[in-house]
Amino acid sequence: MHKNLLSKALIVTTTQLTMILIAVASIFLVFILIAIIKMYKLKSENKKLMQTNAYKDYEESGEDLHSGHLYGDN
Repeated sequence: MHKNLLSKALIVTTTQLTMILIAVASIFLVFILIAIIKMYKLKSENKKLMQTNAYKDYEESGEDLHSGHLYGDN
């Protein structure tokens, strides 16, 4: 008798399954939206940084990023 009761308790109806899938999909949708918003914020911040004088001065100086002690180019 306990086995029959347990199997009835584990049965998930189509409506319950649909609600669970909608809940999971909405959580993932929120995460995707947050990621997209952060991506655009970082993109705009990067654009602002690229337009600053510090970056232009560094770019015009012609320094090589790879000339450092990590590359054995003392």
